[in-house]
Amino acid sequence: MATLLATPLFSPLPFSPARTRLSCSKIRFGSKNGRILNSNGAQKLNLSKFSQSRRFLQMGSSKEMNFERKLSVQAMDDGTGTGTTSSTLSRNVFAITHLLVSLGIILAADYFLKQAFLAASIKFPSALFGMFCIFSVLMIFDSIVPAAANGLMNFFEPAFLFIQRWLPLFYVPSLVVLPLSVRDIPAASGVKICYIVAGGWLASLCVAGFTAIAVRKMVKTEMTEAEPMAKPSPFSTLELWSWSGIFVVSFVGALFYPNSLGTSARTCLPFLLSSTVLGYIVGTGLPSAIKKVFHPIICCALSAVLAALAFGYASGSGLDPVLGNYLTKVASDPGAGDILMGFLGSVILSFAFSMFKQRKLVKRHAAEIFTSVIVSTVFSLYSTALVGRLVGLEPSLTVSILPRCITVALALSIVSLFEGTNSSLTAAVVVVTGLIGANFVQVVLDKLRLRDPIARGIATASSAHGLGTAALSAKEPEALPFCAIAYALTGIFGSLLCSVPAVRQSLLAVVG
Repeated sequence: MATLLATPLFSPLPFSPARTRLSCSKIRFGSKNGRILNSNGAQKLNLSKFSQSRRFLQMGSSKEMNFERKLSVQAMDDGTGTGTTSSTLSRNVFAITHLLVSLGIILAADYFLKQAFLAASIKFPSALFGMFCIFSVLMIFDSIVPAAANGLMNFFEPAFLFIQRWLPLFYVPSLVVLPLSVRDIPAASGVKICYIVAGGWLASLCVAGFTAIAVRKMVKTEMTEAEPMAKPSPFSTLELWSWSGIFVVSFVGALFYPNSLGTSARTCLPFLLSSTVLGYIVGTGLPSAIKKVFHPIICCALSAVLAALAFGYASGSGLDPVLGNYLTKVASDPGAGDILMGFLGSVILSFAFSMFKQRKLVKRHAAEIFTSVIVSTVFSLYSTALVGRLVGLEPSLTVSILPRCITVALALSIVSLFEGTNSSLTAAVVVVTGLIGANFVQVVLDKLRLRDPIARGIATASSAHGLGTAALSAKEPEALPFCAIAYALTGIFGSLLCSVPAVRQSLLAVVG
């Protein structure tokens, strides 16, 4: 939940003769000693040091300004202070309600689209279709009634910032249950997958970056200032302690009443979810030097695994059943991981707002952006298929890691188009790719002498999606718009490409 900022109760008041006369009208002077009495007759201040001439009052010395402010504050305390506090509380309540309504609409739209596509047996990603619909509506309104488009953007901005703020958290479940996902994968195959992921990230980075540079040299389009992108608020101490309290209470409750919420998955959900959130909050607060080797998403996953391990040890059930309760993949009995991954569809829908916000930038640099994204996406898919075959990786595992450079939400939709894939492995590989990019992208880009912000942004997002984007944009804000655009377009184009049956067949032919 975004932290709400209250305005100050009192702001400094400028000095003016009129206000001085108004303030002084509430003061009753005493007799010869120059004392000032309030309306109740109580002694307030001795003005023997001040001249009482009108001319001196109008000079506006600092002492007079302080005196006037004291009187103004005293007057406001008599009635206005309570009203100001009430007004601030009302604004905060309205902001929370605004967030809940806007986010609820996006989640509801994602849910109903999924149900409609399932009922119609449509394999195309439903969230991607929804994203195109939202973007089209915004563009139509912008051309006909610009105020309506701006109104929609402002209405959904709290939901968009909420998704941005918690985005890495939605990737975590695949890492938490990784011990269960890779159990049946041979060690030799695991080494091959690591080789493909690390080498593939570097190759995709180079292809996207140098393609962008080559196109920029041809079109010679000058950079212009992009639309400023709002940043979500940092986490507060109140949030940290609140989630800590939820974790302790729910952990103890689940330990003594294991089926208090009906099923073990539901009973474990509160403390597993709160441990995941706590790990993320703590991880984001670590020093930058530590975050280079200990990314917040790793801290997040580790926190959840340790909580599951502690509960498994204390309850005597062991680690595996608790991890099984973390991600059940059963709609009627969800775990903490299911709740978090339920936001992935809303992430795709939010792409419409980020693309609309940067529509002028997309239009101006369309040649560099679209060419680089298309070339990089095609290279990533087919090179992964080819290298998997060359190193002798099992076809089912190779297909599972094809969308390694595409964001989790769309990567899972892509592998669902193929048969016999391991979706948990897909999600884990995507997250690991993002972590590699987040830790090494700046150093590698410098070594490759890619100085252009457009090339750096496109190369990062095309090879390491959201996690790489967050890492680069934190230190190079000028690359953020291009990261955001390429991040969305890479997933969109990859999904569109794999939705074509002929393309899927060609990929399977390369895989063998």
